[in-house]
Amino acid sequence: MSTSTRRARERANTRERILEAALDVLETEGVAALTIRRIAAAVEYSAPVVYQHFAGKDALVLELAAHGHRLMLTEFRQAVQEPDPDRRMMRVASEYVRFAGEHPHVYQVMNDPGADAGERRRGAEPAVDVLKELLTSWSAAHDVVMADPDQACEILWGTLYGIASLSHLGSVGNTRARHLAEQALRAILLGWRTEAVNGGTAGS
Repeated sequence: MSTSTRRARERANTRERILEAALDVLETEGVAALTIRRIAAAVEYSAPVVYQHFAGKDALVLELAAHGHRLMLTEFRQAVQEPDPDRRMMRVASEYVRFAGEHPHVYQVMNDPGADAGERRRGAEPAVDVLKELLTSWSAAHDVVMADPDQACEILWGTLYGIASLSHLGSVGNTRARHLAEQALRAILLGWRTEAVNGGTAGS
């Protein structure tokens, strides 16, 4: 192994250790504890070493948000395995809210309004794309013509976000929030099917 290859691998390993420590601090202590000094102490490095990999806390938080979106995407992809199109949509609803309840601090940084909007949008895109694919499959299975598929997807995503927020804020328990999310999506999808039967286009 060449010296440059070894150094690149060591650098990648160091970055990974920093991210793992940051994730542990975030999950167990919350966003407020997520400082460069705290992370450096957790991995037994000096703060300058952490700064070699992340420009500051904001860069670290964006990386953790991206990690959260990847975790959520994994959950969504498991839902794709469900053969029934309606059950697939219900499972996505349930998994979204479950994720928010089980990873509250990660979910918080994923949706932090203070973070760069473009970065947050890019991080969420893969999971939103899976939801859009599921919605397209559902509409084809029920002969429902979507007036605006992107808008329809935004309606579903916004609904799940709102209900997950109820759980995140402690307004309702996560189990009930998951049930509410399934009910909400079922009602929306039924409404779109009814519009299609009456000769209209759904999601307008």
